[in-house]
Amino acid sequence: MEVKPIGVIHTPFRHSEGTPIQTAFAEGKEGTAVLKPEYAEGLKDLEGFERIWLIYWFDRAAGACKLVVTPYLGDAPHGVFATRAPARPNPIGMSPVRLLAVEGNVLHLADVDILDGTPLLDVKPYVSRFDCFRTTRNGWVDAAGDRRVVADNRFAHGADAEN
Repeated sequence: MEVKPIGVIHTPFRHSEGTPIQTAFAEGKEGTAVLKPEYAEGLKDLEGFERIWLIYWFDRAAGACKLVVTPYLGDAPHGVFATRAPARPNPIGMSPVRLLAVEGNVLHLADVDILDGTPLLDVKPYVSRFDCFRTTRNGWVDAAGDRRVVADNRFAHGADAEN
């Protein structure tokens, strides 16, 4: 399997600490995704979408995968697949950001929750008809509330291995 970046995401967030933990908590935070020129043609007709999915590589997540983690929203450990923590077997992230404009190979974005310099793997349109489901169960997150809406450094390189 070969995965290669198609571009780079630029945001005001240089460190994980203080970065919004999800796009829902990143309202108004702007950034760009700069695709390599050879991928610019693939952006044709993207400007018609209000939101897009950015698929990216958590390149600064703690090196080793952790199967049990304490996520930002909680104080109790959970299996990594029951969280959106970046310390995963394949450190792939996804964010449904707001698309402000497309200029050549540059996507102008809002509501970004991604670290500056993050490798971009793919872009997909967010289609509410396909991507928005009403649910009645959200696991442990239902009880967690919004106590912590920005990241600390628990998943950064060199972070305490206990977390």
